[in-house]
Amino acid sequence: FLSNFGVRTYQVSDIDEKCSFASYQAQRWLTSLLALAAGLLYCTVRGYDATMLMLSIGIYIYKIVDGLADVYEGRLQQADKLYLAGISQALRSVSVIIAFSVLLFITRSIALAGAAAGLVAVATLILVTIPLALLETEASRRMSPLEIGGLFRHCLPIFSALFMFNLIESVPKFAMEGMLPYDSQLYFNALFFPAQGILLAAGFLYKPQLLRLANIWSNPRRRRKFDLIVLAMIAVIVLMTAGTLVFMGWLGIPIMNFMYGVDFEAYRGIAYLMIVAGGVSAAIDFLYAIVTVLRRQSSATKPYAITFAFSLVVPTALIWLTGLTGAVAGYLASMVMLLILLSIEYHRIRQDLSEKNRSPFHA
Repeated sequence: FLSNFGVRTYQVSDIDEKCSFASYQAQRWLTSLLALAAGLLYCTVRGYDATMLMLSIGIYIYKIVDGLADVYEGRLQQADKLYLAGISQALRSVSVIIAFSVLLFITRSIALAGAAAGLVAVATLILVTIPLALLETEASRRMSPLEIGGLFRHCLPIFSALFMFNLIESVPKFAMEGMLPYDSQLYFNALFFPAQGILLAAGFLYKPQLLRLANIWSNPRRRRKFDLIVLAMIAVIVLMTAGTLVFMGWLGIPIMNFMYGVDFEAYRGIAYLMIVAGGVSAAIDFLYAIVTVLRRQSSATKPYAITFAFSLVVPTALIWLTGLTGAVAGYLASMVMLLILLSIEYHRIRQDLSEKNRSPFHA
């Protein structure tokens, strides 16, 4: 999250290129160095031994390379060459999986496998991602310190919201670690997997359309179409959630029993709750991307801050009262609260922008 700094949506929707690609690059390298420093500091504070340190640094580098590659893949998307960004990301992901799996199989050392993942990610960045972005897009004008500072300023609310969203999602797991047996973590993470699938599938649908949405919004005569697209995507997320619920009730639980080697039948009820939470989180992710396209991301920070405060209290209390069920119910309650607050804020932003467009004094 620190490496990405929430810039991708902002970058892709910068259709007039108010910031140069060189400035986007410089800003991303700075945030990535900060992310690496934060990871090393965390390892130092935790006092990890050599094995855990090697594993952590390998995975940190892999994720930071993901963040660095994102700015180059965003440039390709800006140039309407998203397919090349997809090739870059797919190649990196597949290469890392193969390297990790092969090293783990040969050496039986997860630390060496993690280090290999980091090194292979760096290799794909240097050999594939950066050359693709530089060769397949127009040359950028020079970077500007003012533009770099502007990116930090404009995207800080996006980073803050995404970071708080991650914390809101993680609070139940942190609370379980202190109050419940480790088995509860296994069940929670396993049940979270299909819910996360809804979020990933929704992103797969709407993220390639962000440039198109920005172009539609830039034309005042097409604002109604923009609103219809937003409503249609929310409807698609609802249908995806319903479909996942049906699948979970039919084949999902038996498949999970096979995959994890444990019986999830007793957790069928909370599996349904988790899937609903996944659908809600997908709607939140989409709605915040739309707020960023409207360039009103700073207005949406308050809902995340309120929900974060809520998540520190309610899920923890529910876990103390009802265990794993409380963890899932608390997670769902936090997501629903955030969606309601963000929807209210989005409606206010949309009304405000509509009034400005109707005003005879609005340029």
